[in-house]
Amino acid sequence: MVKKVKDNVDSQWSQSVQESAHLIWLAGLGASAKVSAEGSKLFEALVAEGAKIEERTRAARVGALAAVREKTDATRGRMTDAWDKVEQIFEDRLVQVLGRLGMPNRDDLLELTQRVDALHAQLDALRKAREGQP
Repeated sequence: MVKKVKDNVDSQWSQSVQESAHLIWLAGLGASAKVSAEGSKLFEALVAEGAKIEERTRAARVGALAAVREKTDATRGRMTDAWDKVEQIFEDRLVQVLGRLGMPNRDDLLELTQRVDALHAQLDALRKAREGQP
């Protein structure tokens, strides 16, 4: 009798395992069929979602790039203004130092050049007057 009970339990267990295996097999076939049928739809949906994400990131990238360019241009403008101011301060101080050392400035040299030109004109007039004299 023990053998009969044992065979009966083994038979029920074996049958249960077979049924489970068969159900798993059927679930696998169903999943495969579902993927085959809806795989292209899923692929197209994934492509569409990827395109949306790409567009959003592209727009964000373009916006960030424009903001960086704007800040760079503003910074470049401020740096140029600052450099011009530093250059002007340097030139002014250099003129002051040269003036203290007794060096003539541009206006002094211009005045001196005009006086030399006037002297040349007077010399030329005297030479012409002398040549015209007997």
